[in-house]
Amino acid sequence: MHTAFISHPDTLLHLMENNHPESPLRISAIRDRLIAAQVFDHLQLYDAPLATIEQLERIHAAEYIQQLRQASPLAGLVHLDQDTAIGPNTLTAALRAAGSVVLATDLVMTGQAPNAFCCVRPPGHHAGRSRSGGFCLFNNVAVGVAHAMAHHNVAHVAIIDFDVHHGDGSEDIFQHNPDVLLCSAFQHPFYPYQGATSGNDHIINVPLPAGTSGRDFRSAVEREFAPALERFKPEILFISAGFDAHRDDLLAEFNLVRDDYIWITEFIKDVARSHAQDRIVSVLEGGYDLISLADSATAHIRTLAGL
Repeated sequence: MHTAFISHPDTLLHLMENNHPESPLRISAIRDRLIAAQVFDHLQLYDAPLATIEQLERIHAAEYIQQLRQASPLAGLVHLDQDTAIGPNTLTAALRAAGSVVLATDLVMTGQAPNAFCCVRPPGHHAGRSRSGGFCLFNNVAVGVAHAMAHHNVAHVAIIDFDVHHGDGSEDIFQHNPDVLLCSAFQHPFYPYQGATSGNDHIINVPLPAGTSGRDFRSAVEREFAPALERFKPEILFISAGFDAHRDDLLAEFNLVRDDYIWITEFIKDVARSHAQDRIVSVLEGGYDLISLADSATAHIRTLAGL
């Protein structure tokens, strides 16, 4: 069996302002690098389905979903918040992004794939139960987590978020659910200016300063994430895979490099091997320098696939 790679052409149709960093070029850059590196030959390729209302309403308020439908314009852009806009094709792209994680969860939970990577946009980890934020509309990872619990009767799920920004939407959704462990390491103080003091026994927030090196990042993961994951013993792991902590990404101020993403992927695989029958669903979040995004994401996928 090979790692599942799930995407869809509809993810390219979501457009914000000209030169916006969260652009369709992000998906194209990753796919092109995977093809050039001949990694595609070792993946199972799937088209992302549309998420259903039932799947979305497990984690989002019905009123919020309706608000997005009503805001969707026939032309132009409607701003939902300071950072997030919706255009004529945005909702379809967002439904594909959320649906990709449902499919990935099904493939991994039924043994059709050992793990999966969802190459989709818009990203999701800033979307809360009733709000958009940070380019995110639906919380894609949270949709997959809720599907694993509702459809596959999984009792304990872990999310590891290594995006440079705190996964405040994921925290909002799972803050009071002790069956979901969220481990998030992020630059602080930095957008979304939350998370430094809001953790609890199952929300493991690790704020790190600007300039954090790969060595400091690895040390924090081993010190904070590892014991929490060992105690929790998740049955499946989800990854909010943001690559904007790379030193070349101008939207943040961390100094991670390709080898750090290989290391964190191996760390997660070790946890999955010990507790979760190797089950991992990884979902693209941030990463806006196209060269480092493509390189880091390819290294991540190659490591997931054991290549």
